[in-house]
Amino acid sequence: MFRSLPFLLLPLAATATAADAEAPGISGGSYVQALLALLLIVGLLLGTAWMARKLSGGKAFGQRGMNVVGGVALGPRERIVLVEVGDTWLVVGIVPGQIRTLHRMPKGSGPDGETSTAPSETAFSHWLKAISERRGNA
Repeated sequence: MFRSLPFLLLPLAATATAADAEAPGISGGSYVQALLALLLIVGLLLGTAWMARKLSGGKAFGQRGMNVVGGVALGPRERIVLVEVGDTWLVVGIVPGQIRTLHRMPKGSGPDGETSTAPSETAFSHWLKAISERRGNA
């Protein structure tokens, strides 16, 4: 069975040598043309990314209208974060595998309902202390 194998491959070897004689190989111009095409494609990708960034106002995608005001680490993997979304502040609890809204309040409001123009760490810590005491008493 394997004795006829060289005879089957002989026509393939003959056509390969004939093709090599007709086409000497790939010319240097083909390499230059392929390199220029690759540079054009990479340039178009970079130009499109630059234009998208300019049109979005220089901000990264998906960050409009949200701002992290402050946060407190409760443990090595637990945090409470104050997030500003439009005209609302959200107190968000973050633990591994879960994010939960703990409280909503108007932008700039403190623990006793007073409003301020700029958020401060002390106002947030007082509010957090008042909430934790209220939940501890309940």
